Amino acid sequence: MFNWLHPFAKPETVYHLCGRLYPWLMALAVLLLLLGNIWGLAFTPPDYQQGDSYRIIHIHVPSAIMSMGTYSAMAIAAFIALVWQVKIAQWSVLALAPVGAVYTAIALITGMAWGKPMWGTWWVWDARLTSELILLFLYLGVIALSGAFSDRQTGAKAASLLAVIGVINLPVIHFSVEWWNTLHQGASITKFAKPSIDPSMLWPLLISILAFKVLMLALLCLRLRNAILLNEQHRPWVKTLAGGH
Repeated sequence: MFNWLHPFAKPETVYHLCGRLYPWLMALAVLLLLLGNIWGLAFTPPDYQQGDSYRIIHIHVPSAIMSMGTYSAMAIAAFIALVWQVKIAQWSVLALAPVGAVYTAIALITGMAWGKPMWGTWWVWDARLTSELILLFLYLGVIALSGAFSDRQTGAKAASLLAVIGVINLPVIHFSVEWWNTLHQGASITKFAKPSIDPSMLWPLLISILAFKVLMLALLCLRLRNAILLNEQHRPWVKTLAGGH
């Protein structure tokens, strides 16, 4: 049933596919980023309680969502790599980890910037903030483990194992505002039946979220191509590719 997926396990096929997708994905990501942020920063009304300071949501919320989304994708790739020994999945783990770490760092920094005028302090050991910080450490742990062994394969397996184990932190982040009494506000846009955010603010935010998602896919294509070349450099098709340039 899944025979059509088999060609996508070949590094050469994935390399060329990523090469075709990358420019389109990056162009779309830039377009959506400009549209979402210009709309959100310049044309949406100020919030009745927070004034203009709420506009940071167009960076904070997409980066926070994608910090978890990227980790989910990384963990799925890690599981596939550990169970079925698919090389592309293993390399995808290491390609996604730095992207997710940057998204998480952006979420934490913008969260602190937003929290300062709202809470009167840059940082509190709030359940949501603390679990998001743990997520950053998990990303950094995956990156560190991948290079901690002299044997590259052993490092990749250790990093994949940590990625799978770290999934337990994702529901903690998502449900932290419901499980504990936290300063962080509850869900605003995931209540699709009745979001607690005005549509004039919701649409540019959704565009920004989509932009961050497309950007993650573009960066994955770019980094995965580099990983394939690094790991397949002795293959004839890579030597032919290098000779053709």
